[in-house]
Amino acid sequence: MSAIDYNKCHITFCAAPSKKSQSLAASKENSQPKAQQPPKYKSPLERRLESTTEPRWVRYLLTFLALGFLFLFLVLPLIFVFAHAFNAGWKVYWAALVEPDTLSAIRLTLLATLIAVPLNVLFGICAAWCIAKFNFPGKGILVTIIDLPFAISPVIAGMLFVFMFGAGTFLGDLFNSWNIKIIFAVPGIVIATMFVTMPFVAKELIPVMQAQGSDEEMAARVLGANGWQMFMRVTLPNIKWGLLYGIILCNARAVGEFGAVAVVSGQIRGRTTTVPLHIEQLYNEIDPITGVTAAFAVASLLTMLALVTLVLKTIVEMKTEIK
Repeated sequence: MSAIDYNKCHITFCAAPSKKSQSLAASKENSQPKAQQPPKYKSPLERRLESTTEPRWVRYLLTFLALGFLFLFLVLPLIFVFAHAFNAGWKVYWAALVEPDTLSAIRLTLLATLIAVPLNVLFGICAAWCIAKFNFPGKGILVTIIDLPFAISPVIAGMLFVFMFGAGTFLGDLFNSWNIKIIFAVPGIVIATMFVTMPFVAKELIPVMQAQGSDEEMAARVLGANGWQMFMRVTLPNIKWGLLYGIILCNARAVGEFGAVAVVSGQIRGRTTTVPLHIEQLYNEIDPITGVTAAFAVASLLTMLALVTLVLKTIVEMKTEIK
């Protein structure tokens, strides 16, 4: 073998790596950390879709069923109400609204609401303050009593007030001796409305005040603020959106109450009928065409109030989330 061949073989032998050296080099490359690439941006819709494990057809089916249920039981009745309200034209619609009994029902509804809602706001603030800020015997009983109107049927509540303030009862005879009539009169309607709307403000404020705590009030007290200043400048700004939310729900419930008011009012047309009771009386008129048209015309007022309440409720919820 010549010197040239020997050098070629030596170079080839030295250049050819062994299997062991190859495995060592591969393991070293794998052990070295690789540069992390930035995550790909995904839209909120893509992230929500990836968070669900159901197939696409299941999601579409559930969405279709939910939207169909809302349209069938919420949107379609609203369309039905306004379609029947304006079925006979604007003149008949307006005549049904300005009819004396309708105006009397509207005035009585507003009167009961203007009395019941502020009193329930005052009660709700006081009850929420006591429950959220203090520990005392009977606290759980007070919370249960506040929830009582949710558990009792409004009709049963109306019957309870009849048994309390009706003729032949102790309280009924006592108020009659003072020439104050409760049942089948405006005071009974106000009391029944207050009962069914009592929990709304308190139930909204209790968790808000519990989450707020007492640190800010204690700091204001140390700085020399009295009770009124502490409430107006510290507590009220923190609970204002929850308070407004409770007032909106309380007002909507007061305007639309039917069961308890129907029992205690006596449904005397033009005197003790609220708007919901007046709608029922119009619907049961002898003349079905005129009565039904007028009933739906008056019902459109409550429907518009419900839509306004829904809009205000949504705005308050947005404000609360932003805060």
